[in-house]
Amino acid sequence: MLKVSGLSIRIAGTQQYAVNDLSFEVPAGQTFALVGESGSGKSMTALAMMRLLPDAAVVHAGQVAMAGTDLFALSEAQMRRVRGGKIAMIFQEPATCLNPVLRIGDQLLESMRLHTPYKGAELKQRALQWLEKVGIPQPELRFNDYPFQFSGGQRQRIMIAMALAAEPDVLIADEPTTALDVTVQAQILQLLQSIQQELGLTVLLITHDLAVVQQMADQVALLRHGRLVMQSDAETFFKRPDHEYARQLLKAIPSFAHREQKYGAPTDLTPSVPPVLSVQDLSISYKQKRHFFKAADAIPVVSGLSFDLHAGETVALLGASGCGKSTVAKTLLRLLDEQVVVSGQAQLVGQDVLRSRGAQLAQQRKVIQIVFQDPFASLNPRMMVGDILAEGLKSLQPHWSADQRLQRIKQLLELTAMPADSLYRYAHEFSGGQRQRIAIARALAVEPQVLICDEPTSALDVSVQAQILDLLIQLQQDTGLAYLFITHNFSVVEYIADRVAVMDAGKIVEMGSAQQVLLQPQQHATQQLLASVPRLSLEATIT
Repeated sequence: MLKVSGLSIRIAGTQQYAVNDLSFEVPAGQTFALVGESGSGKSMTALAMMRLLPDAAVVHAGQVAMAGTDLFALSEAQMRRVRGGKIAMIFQEPATCLNPVLRIGDQLLESMRLHTPYKGAELKQRALQWLEKVGIPQPELRFNDYPFQFSGGQRQRIMIAMALAAEPDVLIADEPTTALDVTVQAQILQLLQSIQQELGLTVLLITHDLAVVQQMADQVALLRHGRLVMQSDAETFFKRPDHEYARQLLKAIPSFAHREQKYGAPTDLTPSVPPVLSVQDLSISYKQKRHFFKAADAIPVVSGLSFDLHAGETVALLGASGCGKSTVAKTLLRLLDEQVVVSGQAQLVGQDVLRSRGAQLAQQRKVIQIVFQDPFASLNPRMMVGDILAEGLKSLQPHWSADQRLQRIKQLLELTAMPADSLYRYAHEFSGGQRQRIAIARALAVEPQVLICDEPTSALDVSVQAQILDLLIQLQQDTGLAYLFITHNFSVVEYIADRVAVMDAGKIVEMGSAQQVLLQPQQHATQQLLASVPRLSLEATIT
């Protein structure tokens, strides 16, 4: 169905290649996975197939053929009939791909008018059927809603409906589940599989999530630095990979087994000292805007939450999107004071977290810090790294001299394995993994005792993720840091967590050691959550 021959994509004005002499074939009706880490050329290959390359990239050589038709030989007018009609694409981030000022129904109808024969009432009826097919509840009522009125998982479903409503022969899915929690991810993958079987679709799946690849793919092609390094059927790729880079990637995936190999089995923590963070009966509600002179009721998000966190311990907070995990983190950091109503108790090294003010609150900032999910968004693009790291020190250690601050910053860069010249560079000059190291260094600058990690590795490749996790474990062993780790990546939990707390509908429904909760869950909500996790069988590659 698809044949790529000798494709080379060059960065305009340079001799650097994003894709170099790439060749592969995608059989009709199969799922072909294009796998590799960031910068390997996966998305560039897909954009070249769609003739949507940015101006900074040009096709230097090669051919892309669909059912024997050379796509590069078509005029732009001819390509418009192919693009969307014959080959459709699901992009990674629906929030940036859906037009925010158009209703989702209008966006869906636009594609169908261009590529299908349906007209009038039949056209809208078909659009409603697609929204229903992808699991949008009450499609007649939601047809005229805007993208911001839907959750992330629902926006991804709408993107799938838009891609498939034109009834294409080939679907390119570019990281379709990266930003989704495991329950929504499982629904999206199941949806894609059922529609593929129903329509006989050919699917080109682009991802760095190897568990998803093992679940979905018939064939796998592994890219590195724009070149094809290995291609095989999926079973061979996972059980008998014949390339060292493939084996390295598989061994970088965190798990209980890898943790025991590297650090030994986790020991049961029965500390006799008081916890550094103790949360008792915490309830959080979001305030609503007043309607004229009448105050609206607050919306409850978290109810009766209790847990302890000890020095040198990692507690993982798990749960589906919307269960209240990040709200708990931001409330403990006092980042939502104007937006929420809070009750209960939270003690940080014996001090009241929820009611402190002024100098006492500033003192607490030295004790508890956070690493956010997206370092590109959380690091100021106008400040050099040295200034970013110095900012917290100036605020929370005002008595330090400039020389003391500089020595501490150099120590942090060395601690996080960053180049010494990072001081005088901007965040955009670093890779995603390096930016996350800078974010960790910033959080560590004031020597906290508690570090909240809110999805710190979800957007990272497996090898970079492994480096960050090892860095966090080493820092904990050296300093006794306590981590509250929020994530939807269960393999990461296996690797780093001592205890696990599972949240559902704003409450902790199960808590215990990582092995007990993940291997022998007792509560139905935990069992449902774990049933959604794509499992990667690695027995052959571990040995």
